[in-house]
Amino acid sequence: MVTRVRRARPEDARIVAAVAAETFELACPPGTAPESIASFIAANLSEAEFTRYLSTDSAIVLLADVDGEIAGYTLVILGDPADENVVQAVRNRPTAELSKCYVRANFHGHGVARALMEASMEAAAEAGAVSIWLGVNQRNERAQRFYEKSGFERVGVKTFLVGDELHDDFVFERVLPVRTDASA
Repeated sequence: MVTRVRRARPEDARIVAAVAAETFELACPPGTAPESIASFIAANLSEAEFTRYLSTDSAIVLLADVDGEIAGYTLVILGDPADENVVQAVRNRPTAELSKCYVRANFHGHGVARALMEASMEAAAEAGAVSIWLGVNQRNERAQRFYEKSGFERVGVKTFLVGDELHDDFVFERVLPVRTDASA
């Protein structure tokens, strides 16, 4: 299996939305109401939302392609966080948020998440960020282990609204490698 990561283009909005809809539930804690998940997907992970992300300079969408099939995606949001709890927790500025990092279930364990993570950190650094942060559900231990292996450190807590359900997240941050002229 060969994984290639590339920046998504406007014409990719539909496939990104489809992968987002397929994978979002994987990160939700057990017991999250299907209606809440569906509501979140409709409001935040639609083709229209990804079209918006793909038409702005403040977001980077990356796609992982494995042998011609889209295996996962990330969404990096550039700029200071809006959530006051994150503002207090994240220590390094300028920063970027790793808002989404999802891999389709049949590609778990094949290095896709690692490839997406590395490309996301590189893209954030190229955009001028010195750190990258994310929120992860406090009950999603598998994701927390992955983020820790990727060099992230737990720095705080925040809440995350899924439909009408308020979930508790940890805030993780990682300082990005300093870019030199040779790596630019």
